[in-house]
Formats: sequence, C-alpha cells, structure tokens
Amino acid sequence: MKCWAKTARRDSLRRAGTSFLVVALLGGVALPQETTLRSQSNVVLIPALVKDQQGGIVYGLQAKDFIVEDDGVEQPLRLDETPEGQPISLVVAIQRGRRASYEFPRMQGLKSMLDPLFSLGTARVAVVEFDSQVELTRNFTKDASLVDDDLRNLQPGDGGAAILDAIDYSVDLLKKEPEERQRVLLLISETRDHGSHGKIDETVAAIGQSNAVMYALAFSPALSNILDTGRGTNKNEMHQGVDFLDLLYRTAQAMKKNVPSTIAAMTGGEYELFATRKKFEVRMTDFTNHLHSRYLLSFAPKSPHPGLHQIRVRLKDAGNGAVLARSSYWAEGTTQ
Repeated sequence: MKCWAKTARRDSLRRAGTSFLVVALLGGVALPQETTLRSQSNVVLIPALVKDQQGGIVYGLQAKDFIVEDDGVEQPLRLDETPEGQPISLVVAIQRGRRASYEFPRMQGLKSMLDPLFSLGTARVAVVEFDSQVELTRNFTKDASLVDDDLRNLQPGDGGAAILDAIDYSVDLLKKEPEERQRVLLLISETRDHGSHGKIDETVAAIGQSNAVMYALAFSPALSNILDTGRGTNKNEMHQGVDFLDLLYRTAQAMKKNVPSTIAAMTGGEYELFATRKKFEVRMTDFTNHLHSRYLLSFAPKSPHPGLHQIRVRLKDAGNGAVLARSSYWAEGTTQ
C-alpha cells in the first residue's frame, strides 16, 4: 500500500528564486502580524488527509485528483512523495497535573500502541510530562523499554495544566531533529489550558515553522468525574458525588476555548476526545495508522499580495472523500 508523507522535498525549497514569508494556518484564522513567527519560503505546503464517508483513509490519489485554490484562483500543484519507511521523531506530551492522574488507567495501552513505531527500528521517541511546569522525562530514544518505564511510572502533578507551554517545549525538541525525519507531536491532555505563558497564535506559527504535525487526544475533566463517580474510583476527591455546580463551571470553561482542538485545527492536525480505555486505544490506533497517510500538496504562488490568503482544497470528484487540510496562509513581500 502506497502512502504519502507530509515532509516536503527540501531541495525544491532551496532552489527557490524569489522568496516571500509564509505561515500556513487552518480554519481561516489570521495570525496577528506583529506576533506571527515567519519563515522564508516560496512554496505553500498543504498536508492533506482524505477520508471517505465512513471515516476510513483514502489512498492512491494523485495530484490531478486535487484542486487547490488560492483566494479563489486555481493553482498548479504538485504532490511530493517521501520514500516508504521515513524515520519518525515523536514527542509524547502527557499532562499529569490537575485531574489527569485519573486518566492514567485509561492510558495503559499507550506503550503497546507505540510498538509498531519502535518495530520499524528508525523511530525516536521523547516523553514530556507537564502540570504547571514542563519537564523532559526522556529525550529522544529508540529504546522502547525506556519509554515503557516512563509511561508506567507516571505520577500525579500539581494543580496546573500548561498545555501551550508543553506544546511549545515539544516543538522546540522536534526542531532539533534532522529535517529528513517526520516530526510528530502526540498531545494527551484535558481541553482547557491552566497556567501557560505562551499564546495560541505563536504556538501555531511555531508548529508551522517546524513542519510538525500534531495529534491531540483529549479528555474532559467534567465527564471523567461523572464516569469515575459511577465506578467509585474518585473517593479521595472533595466531591465523591457529581458536583453539578463544578460540572457547569467546567463545561462553560471548556466551551470558551478548547486549546488542543483549536491548535490541531489551525495546523492541519487531528483532535479526538476519549473517555474510556477502549476509546483511547481506538484513537491511538487511528494515530499510528494516519502517520504515513497524508498527502503533501504544494504550490508556488506568483507575486502573492501581502497578508492573509484563503486556501480551498477539494477533490475533483467530491464523492471520493472529504479533505482535511489547512485553509489559509500569511504572505508578505520580500524586503530589501
């Protein structure tokens, strides 16, 4: 089965003539110009995942099967292929603060879900844990037993959940990995940030600069509290029964800003919610299956106007599936 990877051919970028500044986003959200981190490139990269109506991955498509429009104008595009077996650098960032420790039993299958990556012999995995602070538990390693030990020994943290800071830290780690490696961040956290110093727009830009892809597996503290109350596994909490006032508060807060979902959407990543061990294992299986399933589309705009550009990516035959891809980028003319 032939799959397409997300990393662009670096030589095509180095052979660029006139360059401009590009930051790719998803969701049609413009990043403020004064806070956007930019990198020089004359190629707009569009990692794209294609799913059929049942949610299965669609393989075997070619460049001619896609249509990419830049501000409504169809663009000549290319589809880059990376050799099969491309090495992967993966950062697993796990929340341990706040109520995250109640999720640890639901994540017991995490190590086994990573085994297919280690079995390739080329994957390098790092482990980051966070509460109000971010800590590198394990730097990149090919030794599955070391990662297994780290995951088995997860300990509860403090009352923080600095999700943005953890993503920023993880992306910095990925930036140091060789460019020919596929850079991936697996974030396991609740939906709302508590205590980060970073900003969403800067985090999104950093992910774009690093050419990384993020897969977010999130849990809802409010929903978990209900489930744990039914199981009787939260007896040491202040509210052994369902605290409906707390539930309403947490629900309202979650609706204000779901950080993992927002960032995944804006960077072309994926986001899934889990509430049970079975659901977690299903989501992890999807994660490993999707690593090499993205098509990497690219195009070179001709004299793009400075500012936000809207991208539309679709299939010529809409019945072949739905495309998950970035929907905008930011361009600025070359300065002298």
